[in-house]
Amino acid sequence: MAEELHISQKLSKAEKYQQLLPQLEALVKGENDTIANLANLMAALKQAFNFWWVGVYLVKNDELVLGPFQGPIACTRIKKGKGVCGTAWQEAKTIIVDDVEQFLGHIACSSESKSEIVVPVFNKNKEVIMVIDVDSEVLNAFDETDAAYLEKIAQLISDIA
Repeated sequence: MAEELHISQKLSKAEKYQQLLPQLEALVKGENDTIANLANLMAALKQAFNFWWVGVYLVKNDELVLGPFQGPIACTRIKKGKGVCGTAWQEAKTIIVDDVEQFLGHIACSSESKSEIVVPVFNKNKEVIMVIDVDSEVLNAFDETDAAYLEKIAQLISDIA
């Protein structure tokens, strides 16, 4: 695949995700380096939706460690159960936060972040191996549409990780 996305900005959010998914699959097809694939997937998400911040945190021992991302600098390490990312890891489920100021224990890597969605990525044993973290500079930016499609992207990552 050429390293170029074709996403119409006139589409609904769901339609954009639908247009993006096969392009993401083509982007990683034939590439076996996980970091290279994660870097391209995060860049594609940033480009398609203009998210404030999008990236992955990888589970390494007893903490999440910053992986490929797009956006301003970020927290490097997060403990299990801490912040939205650590909570999604601990609970092994997607978490949508409409207003990060209302999330008890939120880790403010950037004061510009107002809402967030975190989606766990599982291995074949159903263990969380990383989380996809997406932040927006506006409140209430994420919904069940984002959750459903980001979970599909998490499955794609699981298949190539």
